[in-house]
Amino acid sequence: MDLPVESAIRTMTSQTGFSDVAKGMTIMATCMFVLPVMDAIAKYMAVVGGMSPAQVTFYRFFFQVVCTLPLLLMVSPSALFSAKRPWMNCLRGVLHASASLMFFAAVKYMPLADVFAIYFVEPFMLTMMSALFLGDRVGWKRWTAIVVGFGGAMIVIQPSFEIFGWTSLLPVACAFLYTLYLFLNRAIGDADSPLVMQTMSGIAGTLFMGAALLAGDALGDKDFAVSLPQSGLALALLVLLGSISGYMHLLIVRAFRLAPLSLLAPFQYFEIISATILGYALFSDFPTPSKWLGIVIIVASGLFIIWRERQQAGANRPPLDGQ
Repeated sequence: MDLPVESAIRTMTSQTGFSDVAKGMTIMATCMFVLPVMDAIAKYMAVVGGMSPAQVTFYRFFFQVVCTLPLLLMVSPSALFSAKRPWMNCLRGVLHASASLMFFAAVKYMPLADVFAIYFVEPFMLTMMSALFLGDRVGWKRWTAIVVGFGGAMIVIQPSFEIFGWTSLLPVACAFLYTLYLFLNRAIGDADSPLVMQTMSGIAGTLFMGAALLAGDALGDKDFAVSLPQSGLALALLVLLGSISGYMHLLIVRAFRLAPLSLLAPFQYFEIISATILGYALFSDFPTPSKWLGIVIIVASGLFIIWRERQQAGANRPPLDGQ
């Protein structure tokens, strides 16, 4: 039986008239446009606010729990204690916290756009894992759209050779950990509700980052320094960061229950569009003509994949090798 929040999400999406797969793709695309706001806040807090990446990560999961736990207790007080796969949800939270820490540490030292450039090996990892372990069928046309979209992402980002030091390994590690996190979303399936999954992973992530903070701070690592928000603005930004994380990832869980991983993976390129806008507005990263060309390529690739899925759904037949 669905929790009220899940029912509301289903009611909202069912009114579009799309197939379940198209609903999942629509939800995923929306989330990918919004999520870079969280990354921009993390960069601002680390660079301008002087807060360590580990501390930002801790607050990101802490305020996620603050947002989702009251909602869960209100609609189903016993759901948290009757989770069917608690350890998988906790592992999901640890993986997500680790991935977030890698990303937030990277954006502290590197331009936001460059971090995204390296991080976007993740959709390839996700597609390969879904094909190998979940049996999702990916034909050559979708593979071509994914590769073309990745090429567009590289045009937008234009990473420089200066970033390929040890720091460049952080987005790669983030991509791998986040791929495992998304894979667990599908592996858990319908065993637990999205709200339970988000709350449990938030609690696990908070506890994990709390322990990591204390250990890192004791060792004198500046990227694990413990601190409190120094202003009302800083506190508000951290609350917003946690809220975006909690609610957007709740929707992402829903998307993965509606559509296969191989179809949703390319939509993560949409983060590039939002990140480019935020980079220009907040960090004076003005998009060059080549970046706009890349954005067009990314959007065109995503629209092609949507079109192929709707075409197949309309024909009511399983995908062939070339689809």
